[in-house]
Amino acid sequence: MTLRAIIVDDEDPARRGIRALLKRAGDVEIVSECGSGEEAIRAINAAEPELVYLDIQMPGKTGFDVIGALPETKRPHVIFVTAFDRFAVQAFEVHAFDYLLKPVNEARFNESLARARAAIAGARDDSMLRRFWQMTQELRAAPGQNSSASMADRIPVKSQGRVVIVNVAEIDWVEADGDYVSAHVGAKTWLLRETIVAAEARLALSGFVRIHRSTLVNIYRVRELLPLSKGEFTVVLLDGTELKLSRNYRFGLQRLLGTAL
Repeated sequence: MTLRAIIVDDEDPARRGIRALLKRAGDVEIVSECGSGEEAIRAINAAEPELVYLDIQMPGKTGFDVIGALPETKRPHVIFVTAFDRFAVQAFEVHAFDYLLKPVNEARFNESLARARAAIAGARDDSMLRRFWQMTQELRAAPGQNSSASMADRIPVKSQGRVVIVNVAEIDWVEADGDYVSAHVGAKTWLLRETIVAAEARLALSGFVRIHRSTLVNIYRVRELLPLSKGEFTVVLLDGTELKLSRNYRFGLQRLLGTAL
């Protein structure tokens, strides 16, 4: 992964120092170097870099002026590089990614770059997933599509720097994990960044029902139901997995089975 970066500082030696450190990293393309805030605003809007090393005190517009002039939705990851520590609080109030003091320590610089690299990779993955879902929704909304087209059939999942497409029909059950859910597919488990409520809404038309406050099950993967006490059941899946069906959710499963429990 190559990062696109801009260096902004009114002092040439400072720009040279950052340039040298970035070149040693080997995966950063310096798309522009700017000596003033005005120049930086133009360059950032034109090049749309992912990373900007930005001085604070410059003639004319300051580093904070530069950030303020950029649309919030298009702001890059900004790392302030300054000789003064008194601006640190203000820097993080404007959501700067990091704050480096001059003279820049190489180890500290590399640590900051590594964190920025990871954050940008995550942002790229999220953007890819958003484009994927937008495209699938547009296809489903196209004229001539029947009602079954609103059913989810594939889900993109981020995993170790790649995007894996999971077939919904192969998911056995889904488990809540805070603001995430774990989708169980045989022996594999995929982590999705959404709540159990959002997953239920997405998968409802694909045969998934809520059997517990933290569990969805694929009705086509259910082998049998074993009655417990107080109106609860054990749901046994085709692979032998046993899940608890709470009495508060038994009627949703009953509707899909078409029979009373």
